Amino acid sequence: MRNKETAAYIAPFFLFIGLLALERLTGLAPEWALALRFFTVLLAILLLSRPYLSFRIRRPAIGIALGALVFLLWIGPDILFQYRHYWLFENAVTGVAQSTLPFRLHHNATFLAFRIAISVIVVPIMEELFWRGWLMRWLIDRDWSKVPLGTYEPVSFWSVALLFATEHGPYWEVGLLAGIAYNWWMVRTKSLADCILAHAVTNALLAAYVIGWGQWQYWL
Repeated sequence: MRNKETAAYIAPFFLFIGLLALERLTGLAPEWALALRFFTVLLAILLLSRPYLSFRIRRPAIGIALGALVFLLWIGPDILFQYRHYWLFENAVTGVAQSTLPFRLHHNATFLAFRIAISVIVVPIMEELFWRGWLMRWLIDRDWSKVPLGTYEPVSFWSVALLFATEHGPYWEVGLLAGIAYNWWMVRTKSLADCILAHAVTNALLAAYVIGWGQWQYWL
């Protein structure tokens, strides 16, 4: 039972990463690689994670506002200060804040539809399950399922925020702010659904900004 619950929280995340690595090896067309990733990870969420997920949102208005705030924090430094190309953010470790998407995909409806769907639906669910649903609790107690959602412990809180930052490459500093914001929201609400909503709003706004304003560098 415990292994099944652990898989429910972490399997979609690692499946997503595994498929991403596989796509780079196979050379599958980007639009169909995204479709494969979307349906495969969504199926894993439905089959493994759904019994442990509640979509009852406790504070929708604040969650939406928080998601919008994180979006502004994400793009704000580049608009105001334009420091993204300094060595601290672009190097051999973090990578470069530059999109590798071929120009043809900027107007490919299939690619855009699946990219948005992954960003707004799949990523918020799988990342909140893994980072704040599982890891924040596992770092407190290896018998993590006995730890209530949103339990605050400094080492766990800040470790997850820092690890979340490393996931975002050259955007690590705004990734850190986002990680702190989502961690704080989990502590306040004790609710995965509220964190999923905030995360989805951030990603939806970022997707609109990328496509509407041609800021493709945010989709690495």
